[in-house]
Amino acid sequence: MITSSAFADKKYALLGLARSGLSAVRSLAASGAQIVAWDTRAEARDAVSGLAELADPMTIDLAGFDGIVVSPGVPLNTHPIADFAAKVGVPIIGDIELFAQARGDLPAHRVVGITGTNGKSTTTALVHHMLKSAALPVRLGGNIGVPILSQEPLGPGGVYVLELSSYQIDLTHSLGCDVAALINLSPDHLNRYDGYEGYKASKARLMAMQGRRQHAVFGNGDADTLAIAQKVREFKDQGCFHIADPALVIGQEQWPSLQGPHNLQNAAVAIEIAEALGLSEAQWRAAFASFRGLEHRMEIVAEQGGVLFVNDSKATNAASTAPALAAYPRIRWIVGGQPKGDELSECEANFGNVVKAYTVGEAGPEYAKLLAAHMPAENCEMIVTAVAQAASEAQPGEVILLSPACASFDQFKDFEARGDCFKAAVHNLVGGKAA
Repeated sequence: MITSSAFADKKYALLGLARSGLSAVRSLAASGAQIVAWDTRAEARDAVSGLAELADPMTIDLAGFDGIVVSPGVPLNTHPIADFAAKVGVPIIGDIELFAQARGDLPAHRVVGITGTNGKSTTTALVHHMLKSAALPVRLGGNIGVPILSQEPLGPGGVYVLELSSYQIDLTHSLGCDVAALINLSPDHLNRYDGYEGYKASKARLMAMQGRRQHAVFGNGDADTLAIAQKVREFKDQGCFHIADPALVIGQEQWPSLQGPHNLQNAAVAIEIAEALGLSEAQWRAAFASFRGLEHRMEIVAEQGGVLFVNDSKATNAASTAPALAAYPRIRWIVGGQPKGDELSECEANFGNVVKAYTVGEAGPEYAKLLAAHMPAENCEMIVTAVAQAASEAQPGEVILLSPACASFDQFKDFEARGDCFKAAVHNLVGGKAA
């Protein structure tokens, strides 16, 4: 795990002991800090009982504490801990800020921070894959994978690649990424902010923590991202400001897991990051070709008889499904689940790519009626049935795509279980032959 002398003999209160909170407790304890920790779940408190005093920070005197470490899931705009901390003058931070403060004790390294409304997980995983393929020591963390404080520190020359949500950026004050990227912006998480302007300001803080000679990379797919980019340009040295232009990227047809306009944008951002870190075009092109993407996000499962099976179970709303429908010209679309709305209007622009829709779950009957005005549609109820029906009708060159545009909770515990069901159905059908 990552530890630091910066925490020795300091006092911290922790609120929320899920994965990132638990890793923070362990790192702080190993660094010689004094800790008070709390979670509403008894099993979470039991996990740290030997490392921290158990008490709710809202019930103790916080004078003299060096920080209150909260889970990104704690809504600072409504939770009383924010006002309580302000009254006693104790900063509220997160595990990424602890990592930032620990950097002085780490061997010489660089940090890449990637944020955006959509595409940040794929882009972060792609950058990690590029660096690993180039034989550079690298760690993946933040809002993806294992919490960064739980991981072993890298040796000299290593690169830490962090996916950062707006919530994590809110709790970070001194990160100073060597390369920071903002892929795109659209309204999201507005219940946590003072409207869309507050959300945009949160994302922009990732660049505000940088110095003039640290690289800033921006996507060019929306006006809000470009507006922030122009403000950042004013304080960047020449060569440290980058706009990623997908129109200049060629070769996408050679990258199986990076299909669709959205992935071309992700790839363009990743290229700018790679080149800022010193990778050559030959290095990133080889990595793009071997990249296999994230599980449950446009995951290629198998191919049989010229028919491709793709698992996009992570698409839990229409906005997430829309780019998936743009990725292929002939799609047999498995859609449905627990609906988040009655419409699929955000997907309409790409309905022309759908050969037929196979609806499932709670939304199935209504979606079948809605989509019948635009394409052949059949209510199959279950994913297994939909896979079998689509496969029996598919022609070479077509894609059987699970991209539900719905939550999974009508039939599954989470989108991972839903994606696993799809994959099992596909492998049973094709005899376990992966793509």
